[in-house]
Amino acid sequence: MQEKVSRILRKTGQVFSGGGRDAGSSVFAETTAYAASTASRKAPHPFWIIVRKEMSDIMLSWRYVILLALMLLTCGASLYTAITSIKTAVPTGEAVDSFLFLRLFTVSDGTIPSFMTFVSFLGPLLGIALGFDAVNSERNKGTLSRMMAQPIHRDYVINAKFVAGISVIGLLFFALGLLIMGLGLLTLGIPPSFEEFLRMIFFLMLSVVYIAFWLNLSIAFSVRFRQPATSALSCIALWIFFSVFYTMIIEMIAKGIAPVNPTHMDQLVNYQQTVQFLLRLSPGHLFNEATMTLLMPEIRTLSLFVPPEQTYGALPSPLSVGQSLLLVWPQLTGLIAAVLVCFMAAYMMFMRQEIRSR
Repeated sequence: MQEKVSRILRKTGQVFSGGGRDAGSSVFAETTAYAASTASRKAPHPFWIIVRKEMSDIMLSWRYVILLALMLLTCGASLYTAITSIKTAVPTGEAVDSFLFLRLFTVSDGTIPSFMTFVSFLGPLLGIALGFDAVNSERNKGTLSRMMAQPIHRDYVINAKFVAGISVIGLLFFALGLLIMGLGLLTLGIPPSFEEFLRMIFFLMLSVVYIAFWLNLSIAFSVRFRQPATSALSCIALWIFFSVFYTMIIEMIAKGIAPVNPTHMDQLVNYQQTVQFLLRLSPGHLFNEATMTLLMPEIRTLSLFVPPEQTYGALPSPLSVGQSLLLVWPQLTGLIAAVLVCFMAAYMMFMRQEIRSR
């Protein structure tokens, strides 16, 4: 590019020094070609510029560094306990099953929870931390009105915040999952089968979807409330409610509606189905059911009560990947629907709000 500019400038000097009509026409032709080649290079889309800016803000913040250190610490602790439990179980005479690699995500020695438990507990905190001040902090600083003064679409802002947050979460969890696989391979010396690899990939994808629900919920609260502290406390209150108190409330309801002396099998089945339906209104319960089914192929059903005619003649063999996905398809659909509902709520509130400069 610099050579082209210098050549054009030299010929322009020849024209001014009396180089003639040929030099002038060649300068005009080269200038036109250079302008056409420069115009053909398209500038990056404004949406992806905002996404890169949001991702850089997240990754360079102390909040993300602290959460990353916490996730690495919990990942290392759960991996250590899983490997220790597997190594102590094999010499005692227990048979090594065909899904030994999946135990790195599920096995615990009782002192430190498994990686699956850590994801279900710390995942919502990660989503809340990345989204509780996504909009109201920029509104309070006055940068949101300056951004809206630029010739960009308004929905680019809210869409870019979600895409940036879910991209950072996806990179983090897939990096942690591959790290566990690599360290487990080096420690155990047993490579995972293709089915185990697929199950672990689906588990990581499901974890990203589950955390995306809390990310969208926190973004919706950041749009609704002007103070970041209010939105953060609201999200944490909902997380504590679904993690601790919701199960207690369902247990109290189950005791109240339990049949005293069931005379028919239908009464007991209806009771169990009602309790299970109420439990599945919690996103954490849906995530736990789906992850247990994906990482434990021995689980053949998620119902609390299975009639004997449905189990008669069934072979006690693990399910395949496709059958496990079919079994958890309602849970996955429910989580995706919850993510979309929270995102639409945040989107509609943001598009209807009035943004003024301070």
